[in-house]
Amino acid sequence: MNSLIELEKKINSELTTKVKNSQIRHNQLYVEIEKEDLIDVTLFLKTNKDTKFRQLIDITVVDYPEHNQRFKLVYLFLSHEFNQRMILTYSVNENEIINSLTSIFPAANWMEREVFDMYGVNFKDHPDLRRILTDYGFEGHPLRKDFPLTGHSEVRYSEDKKKVVNEPIKLEQNYRNFDYESPWEGTKYIKELANNDDKKN
Repeated sequence: MNSLIELEKKINSELTTKVKNSQIRHNQLYVEIEKEDLIDVTLFLKTNKDTKFRQLIDITVVDYPEHNQRFKLVYLFLSHEFNQRMILTYSVNENEIINSLTSIFPAANWMEREVFDMYGVNFKDHPDLRRILTDYGFEGHPLRKDFPLTGHSEVRYSEDKKKVVNEPIKLEQNYRNFDYESPWEGTKYIKELANNDDKKN
């Protein structure tokens, strides 16, 4: 396809009911589908002579904890032949299991493991779905918006035990009184001292 407009028309005419929404933004084509159609749509995008999206660049997730369908999955595809990029998205509930793309794009293996590790999204028919970035026994999924910024545990070296230990996190911070005035205007006590000095002179 020579242009994104032609590509959008081609995808909409061929996939018809499988495309919920499509639009061109930032010189890229955005296509929204239902999760059940992921395999069919991806196979079409990869194998059709007018699309040839033969590289899966990335898989990621956007977390919307307030929505019924909490996670939006985002797939980034590249067509080297036509020098075009496409972003494919669909939404799922928190505990849904979705299809793996590893049979179509082997590169999806580690990408889906990262999504599983960071967000807790499960993939069906994945050859080796386990954590990839966090440690064994890690609690929670760090990129979910309800995950605490400090985490649930901390790792440190214990002099007593002479080994690395994993402990529940303990954060103590004494109350501090912050001065919210702009530093460019100076603090009140400096202004008062300056005014008193001027009066004396």
